[in-house]
Amino acid sequence: MATSANPNGSAGAVERIVIENAAIATVDAQDTEYASGYVVVAGNKIESIGAGKAPEGLENVVRRVDATGHLVTPGLVNTHHHFYQWITRGLATDHNLFNWLVALYPTWARIDEQMTYAAAQGSLGMMARGGVTTAMDHHYVFPQGSGDLSGSIIRAASEMGVRFTLARGSMDRSEKDGGLPPDFAVETLEGALAATEETVKKHHDASFDAMTQVAVAPCSPFSVSTELMKQGAELARRLGVRLHTHGSETVEEEKFCHELFGMGPTDYFESTGWLGEDVWMAHCVHMNDSDIAAFARTGTGVAHCPSSNARLAAGIARVPDMLKAGVPVGLGVDGTASNESGELHTELRNALLINRLGAHREAALNARQALRLGTYGGAQVLGRGTQIGSLEAGKLADLVLWKIDGIGHASIADPVTAIVFGAAAPVTLSLVNGKPVVENGTLLHADEDAIARSTREQAQRLARIAAES
Repeated sequence: MATSANPNGSAGAVERIVIENAAIATVDAQDTEYASGYVVVAGNKIESIGAGKAPEGLENVVRRVDATGHLVTPGLVNTHHHFYQWITRGLATDHNLFNWLVALYPTWARIDEQMTYAAAQGSLGMMARGGVTTAMDHHYVFPQGSGDLSGSIIRAASEMGVRFTLARGSMDRSEKDGGLPPDFAVETLEGALAATEETVKKHHDASFDAMTQVAVAPCSPFSVSTELMKQGAELARRLGVRLHTHGSETVEEEKFCHELFGMGPTDYFESTGWLGEDVWMAHCVHMNDSDIAAFARTGTGVAHCPSSNARLAAGIARVPDMLKAGVPVGLGVDGTASNESGELHTELRNALLINRLGAHREAALNARQALRLGTYGGAQVLGRGTQIGSLEAGKLADLVLWKIDGIGHASIADPVTAIVFGAAAPVTLSLVNGKPVVENGTLLHADEDAIARSTREQAQRLARIAAES
């Protein structure tokens, strides 16, 4: 990839980046693709896109990129994650969800601000290197006296340069109430609601090009009281932000809901105000036809996490049926204690392959559907489909150049097939809000070696504290 810069740009004029000679998958409504085309970025937005060479006479071009041998796509959008788990990877590797949670909650309950910052750096860095331009974190563990955990996570995302949604989680159902978390690792109902409202008011940006947004996100039906679910939904709608939680992840969860609430997860969510266009759920593995119909009717979104679902033996989500019904579906890494790679671009491939093990077999998903899940589908789920997720004039300039002329991909004729079916493609350039975040596979705003050392140190520190406790 050759680049050139113009040092004589006009002062105060919008700066342009011109990308040419690239294969382009726009992921727009028509799935428009160009075998060889251009993208013009002006400031933080896409100004124009099309086949052939860029228009002549563009002013204030500060960089030209010869993208021969590359595929340009929208940046990947992650819709579900737990950053703090970066420092507890490789533990409880042969457990199902409930046993895994029981094994790890005593350790997670000892996290503090220093740990969450390091873990966020590790999680964000790994995703950004792999083409993620919009990340989210569902953080719900707030031990007493642990510091400003939300602030530390947001700070890490801002420093990395990625667009970010913090799903401010909460738990108020501990072991003494029949839940799984230790008693000292949960908040009170009033405390959780107050802290969530404070986080939204302090950090949420509702503007078109917002780099940080906040959602209201009680953890799950088995760690949260019904009152927190209901009042959490009311709070989110009063503040005008989105709602997120875990749903229908395992058969054990479904049994739990029937025993405790007398109904299945989807009916329970509807009874608490948790279905709607402003809601997205993580996992949704065990959904019957009426559940899928309810999600489609209400516009409730789904974060599909294929690797984590496999790691915890949760099952195969009915993604083809959801898409056919019109349910918005995006992809999620999920926490790296249940998906140790922490990369979203590998989820494109895993979503396709794992869903082909289900009822629809080879007709379950194709390469372009998988790419859509990881881009526009994710943007739609996060409520940002008008701003990101596809390459269109007027949208924000979040895009990725994937190198597909190397040994791993050069013999695959179709570029989209190459990056979905093939090995994880190297990222030559990633722009977020029109600004480079990754070049030649390297983070531009963070020291990867320093992050590796910090996460290792914090993982060892957490293990010592947990053992001593």
